[in-house]
Amino acid sequence: MSGGQKPREPREPRSGKGKPAPIAEALKDVLASRGLDEDVQRAWVLEAWAEIVGPQIAAVTQPRVVADDGTLIVGVRTHAWMNELSLMERALVAKVNAGGGKRAVRRIRWELMRV
Repeated sequence: MSGGQKPREPREPRSGKGKPAPIAEALKDVLASRGLDEDVQRAWVLEAWAEIVGPQIAAVTQPRVVADDGTLIVGVRTHAWMNELSLMERALVAKVNAGGGKRAVRRIRWELMRV
């Protein structure tokens, strides 16, 4: 060693404390601490709607929001489709919840879309 520097002391192995957390884990913790984790859990339905219901229903509907009480609000193009989908509501709720793990949706409220 030159210049009067002292030799470095050997470091002790890290215990795991203070290590950076994976971003997904850190995000999950932040969302939970702010009470937003359930909102995110419900919101996946909006992105997955077309895949869940298929192309025919997706073409005439638009998911809008999942309310805090678990009501999924979906816009529908025509009254005829609204009636048909109302008859299918129980099956669609079951299908949505089968894809999302937790029970994200309790019911669906259909609204006529204004074009």
